This record gives sequence, structure tokens and C-alpha cells, in this order.
Amino acid sequence: MPAFKKFVQTGRIARCARGKFKGKLVSIVDIIDQTRVLIDGPLSGVPRQQYPVNHLYLTKFRVKFPYTAPTRVVRKSLEAFNLKEKWTSTQWAERAKAKHARVSLTDFDRFKVRVARRQRNRLVTPVFYKLKKEAARTGFLFGKPVKGTKPSPKKNPDKVKKKKVVKKTKKVAKK
Repeated sequence: MPAFKKFVQTGRIARCARGKFKGKLVSIVDIIDQTRVLIDGPLSGVPRQQYPVNHLYLTKFRVKFPYTAPTRVVRKSLEAFNLKEKWTSTQWAERAKAKHARVSLTDFDRFKVRVARRQRNRLVTPVFYKLKKEAARTGFLFGKPVKGTKPSPKKNPDKVKKKKVVKKTKKVAKK
């Protein structure tokens, strides 16, 4: 199994990490040198430009189009690839959307979230401690039996294999 699966290559979809276009999806059109690439993002509003590789997050998606293709060809291949639908179905996009929602909360919204968490925790905490106490009593706290507690229930005797008992006989030495 190869160690790396995402390479800097023509057609690789990436996400801008810094600058004016932070968070936008772009496609790598050409590799200029070891540290810079030519990107184009016709669906996300990013113009064709050179961009440092260190400022890109490579995704698992790769689109096929000719080397140094013009913007109209890149747009056509991205639309045929259904990039927006595929991107929105990833966990990465869901986390980014949740992060954006958290950042854009107002002071009153943060207050409402704090109150809702308190209410949830007031319901969940007693149930958690009850289950924890029961687990400690039965000896299966953290999934392992604890010494000095009630033993675990016996297994079904039909399924338990019986051990063969080998009798050892003592040899008596004759005089």
C-alpha cells in the first residue's frame, strides 16, 4: 500500500488555506516549480494564478483535463465531474460548514448554546453516573473485570469446552 495517495499533479482539486481565497476549491492546472503551481477555480470564483503549494490542502479528488487547459475546459470538466455535490458530501466540507456556523454566532447565540448545553448535561450526567456505578459494581468498569468485585456471569456450559484431566500416577520404588 503506497504511503502517499494525494500528489501535486494536474487536475488535482485543492482547497486554498490562506489569503483572499481561503476555503475556496481550486484545480491545479500546471506545476511551475517545486514550490508553486498554477491554479484555476472557475466554479468558486478564483481566477487563474500562481499559488504556493504550501498554501494548498490537497483533496482526494482529481479531474481529468489536458495539461495547461484553458479556463473554459477546466470549468466544463469540473461540471461534468459534479465537484460541488461530491465536495458537499465529504466530512471535510461538513466540518468546515460547522466551523463557519460557530464563528458567525452572535453573543446572544453563544449564550443560547451555553444554556442548551447546561440543560443537556443536567439530563445526561445522572444517567452516566448511574451506569458507571453499575459497571463498577459488576466489575466491568472500562471493559475489564476489577479485583474484589462480583465475578462475571458464568458462560453457557454447553459451549464451554471441557478440559481433559490427565491423571498422574506415582511410581513406587521397590527396595
